[in-house]
Amino acid sequence: MKALSNPRPRLLTRQFALVWALTFITFFAAFQLFPTVPLRLRELGASLAESGRFMTLFTLGSALGALFTGHLGDRMGHRRLVIASAVGYAGFLAAYAYLPTRWGFYLLAFPHGIVWSGLLTATMASLAHVLPDERRADGLSLYGLASPGGVIVGPLLGLWIQQRWGFAPIGWYLAGLFLLLGGLATTLPEDHPQGRVQGFQWPNATVIGPCVVLFGVALGYGALGTYTAQEALALGLPLPSAFLSCMAIGMVLMRLVMLRRGFGRRPIRKLPAMLLGATAGLALLAFLPGGTARHVVSALLYGAGYSMLHTLLNAKLLETVDPLRRGSAFGALLFAFDAGIGLGSFSLGWTIGHYGYRLGWALGALALLAVLPLTLRMSRD
Repeated sequence: MKALSNPRPRLLTRQFALVWALTFITFFAAFQLFPTVPLRLRELGASLAESGRFMTLFTLGSALGALFTGHLGDRMGHRRLVIASAVGYAGFLAAYAYLPTRWGFYLLAFPHGIVWSGLLTATMASLAHVLPDERRADGLSLYGLASPGGVIVGPLLGLWIQQRWGFAPIGWYLAGLFLLLGGLATTLPEDHPQGRVQGFQWPNATVIGPCVVLFGVALGYGALGTYTAQEALALGLPLPSAFLSCMAIGMVLMRLVMLRRGFGRRPIRKLPAMLLGATAGLALLAFLPGGTARHVVSALLYGAGYSMLHTLLNAKLLETVDPLRRGSAFGALLFAFDAGIGLGSFSLGWTIGHYGYRLGWALGALALLAVLPLTLRMSRD
């Protein structure tokens, strides 16, 4: 008799579904906050350029915090860090609901970002415990539907609530949502099956290339959450969240296509093409005429390319990083990404405030082109 081949390991386990749900809730809540805080700051007297400072300080805290929260998760356990970070995040959201001045937002943004970094690095490291090694790329692509799924509906709901009842209800109910997230995290699987890492260690050199690529990507991405809705409102477009929601739809569609087609033996080879797709999306946002149609078309293209950049780079790290140092590696990746978001939100925000939205989008596209040679080199390694 012919020997039966070994079946492929299952992806859709209960533990995988739990990590997926935690990530969906995180981004569903965060992308109600990110586009509405700048509008609240404008209500409190901030200028257009100044309204991006919250995101700058938030991502600065996340970037610097990620260098240490990733290692902290390796030491104390990723499940514990997810729970603690979710509860702390709820506290910041409740505080925002009561702040009467904009300086209070700026004061809390930095430590809030540190807590956010702990939540993201610990959740991502927890994913490594539930993915079968043979199906990492497929698992990361399926997992990657969680964040854009939250981004599709988050801005729609957040802006709808803010325009009808103001900002405070957003802070109240999101605080409750993150308390729920902390409760769900108590059922995450036990981590550190091979023992806890001892002593502080920097990630090794394998993370440098992915970090540089994500930094360049984040420079343009950093201004999108803060300023696309404001551009839509300034133009009188009927759906201010159109860009963010369509960006997420593009991310979901691309992931579904890749789940069907597969990634092949070397997924990293697809990295340059995905980067070019994201670049083209930002370029269309900068140069296409019109309003709503421009936001929709450019967002779909940008989202399709952008979504797979994270998947491909994360898959590369899972292949090359010591399992006992995965938290530190993902922390370094988050540091690079959030540092780029903070710098992009500040610099492109200044450009937008002084020279208009389109020049800001064009500079974001140039930042993507700047890291194209590195993606080409990584795809050949």
